[in-house]
Amino acid sequence: VQLQASGGGLAQPGGSLRLSCAADINIFRLSGVGWYRQAPGKQREVVATIAMTGSLNYADSVKGRFAISEDNAKRAVYLQMDKLKPEDTAVYYCNTAPPIDAYWGRGTQVTVSS
Repeated sequence: VQLQASGGGLAQPGGSLRLSCAADINIFRLSGVGWYRQAPGKQREVVATIAMTGSLNYADSVKGRFAISEDNAKRAVYLQMDKLKPEDTAVYYCNTAPPIDAYWGRGTQVTVSS
């Protein structure tokens, strides 16, 4: 299974980015899905998840700014990031929720800086 995250880049504080994640098989029908991030020198953390029930959960640091969504027909999951802050700078990954080690891809770099 390959999970390819894309859409990262450089954004100014207060700006927006939309991340996308595509899977080569529709694993998202069988599990929850999530976005995770790892900043330099820090452990990887959960950013947002969609449970099998459809329940959405967000890290406190991104509530009200980020929105996770999925499109099962396209085998894709998205992360809309608004009101970006410098502390959002990290490599962002998608995976199932809870994550499966074998599914970690290379992630996409998000840098928030003026």
